[in-house]
Amino acid sequence: MLNRTDLIIKSQDRTDGQSISEYIAAGGYGAAEKAFSMPREAVVNEVKAAHIRGRGGAGFDCGIKWGFMPQPGARPHYLVVNADEGEPGTFKDRKIMEQNPHLLIEGCIIGCYAIGAHACYIYVRHELHLAKERLWTAIEQAKDKGYLGKHPFGKSYPVDIWVHTGAGAYICGEETALLNSLEGKRGEPRLKPPFPAQAGAFDCPTSVNNVETVAAVTLALRSGGDAFSRMSLLHEFNDGGVRLFGVSGHVKRPGIYEAAVGLTLRELIYDLGGGILDDRPMIGVIPGGSSCPILLPSEIVDVPGDRRFEPFNGKSVLDLPMGVDTFRSIGTMLGTCCAIVLSDAADPVLACRNLMQFYKHESCGQCTPCREGCGWLDRLLEKIVAGTATMNELNLASEVASNIAGNTICAFGDGAAGPMLAFVQKFRASFEDYIQSGGSKQTRRLAL
Repeated sequence: MLNRTDLIIKSQDRTDGQSISEYIAAGGYGAAEKAFSMPREAVVNEVKAAHIRGRGGAGFDCGIKWGFMPQPGARPHYLVVNADEGEPGTFKDRKIMEQNPHLLIEGCIIGCYAIGAHACYIYVRHELHLAKERLWTAIEQAKDKGYLGKHPFGKSYPVDIWVHTGAGAYICGEETALLNSLEGKRGEPRLKPPFPAQAGAFDCPTSVNNVETVAAVTLALRSGGDAFSRMSLLHEFNDGGVRLFGVSGHVKRPGIYEAAVGLTLRELIYDLGGGILDDRPMIGVIPGGSSCPILLPSEIVDVPGDRRFEPFNGKSVLDLPMGVDTFRSIGTMLGTCCAIVLSDAADPVLACRNLMQFYKHESCGQCTPCREGCGWLDRLLEKIVAGTATMNELNLASEVASNIAGNTICAFGDGAAGPMLAFVQKFRASFEDYIQSGGSKQTRRLAL
């Protein structure tokens, strides 16, 4: 059931939507003022009740993550907002920063108070110049109103926010690589444990959260955590509230749409996205950014042993509500919730090669399985596309991807291996056609 909302992007079509006057007129900063009137533990409990699953890809519950932060002590606490939006096919966080920056700033104020931090860093991808400009403007406006600084809302609890320009590397979207970059070090993931809640930014307790996650905290405090959670169609799955859904590729109306959690891919692609470009057949959809294994429209939901899935078993995966646990159960991920749609105008082999070229280029090189494996996959795909590969080398590609998965410090390796394995499994006939025909009969090209 399509359930559209406009809590996050209500100002997206207004030229003055990012101004503080418009934001306050719509009730802005009331949630932060409410939070400052509550004990810190009560704020964390409200966020837990909201069941805000991380909007950056991992899907970890925000309230539980904040609950891992120790009590304030000798070491300062930090809130770090991950705005290094570099996942191919994902463009939702910049929408918030450019069109509704005060929603994020208010969430940062609430988050700092909740976890015992007095400083927040928003780490923004270098290329997002308009986002950085509007965030700095919003910060200055909030200071002028007394919402930031030494006495926000008249309370003796200093809060300051800084916008930090990222280093322009995809790996810095991984939370510990981001922290290294923030500290002026090489952007490489750290071994865990210790986790950021124990030793994060500057070796101090830190919570790293995605832009949309922190923005959703504002909405949760505004309406109440449980009420926010119940807006979701997947409240039973502890996946609460509303979120942004992106759709790109071969659709008639690509863009960002807001709806209750639990929207289906069919609703996203056909109702919101307007259907497939040129009314061609759809061959597959990557559900949440390039790191998510591709789904075929012919796939059927089959999750035995969990009564919550009974209404969906036997249906197309396009009709499964989009949630962290629902999509994990069918062998893919919700990720950033930004779908990439492929019609039959796209060649799945070339689409796969395009992705592997990206992962080879963006690997930080710290882990041997990822560094060597991504390069190996890229070389194998070059041979397949050129028509010089053998069937054994096609099988080898799957073996290499399997040996990357689960053997690296961070999830980058899994993010490269998962799509590779899924493409070969689900479009094997297309890969074999390249090998058997020597590549000479391939005429389609990726048209995204």
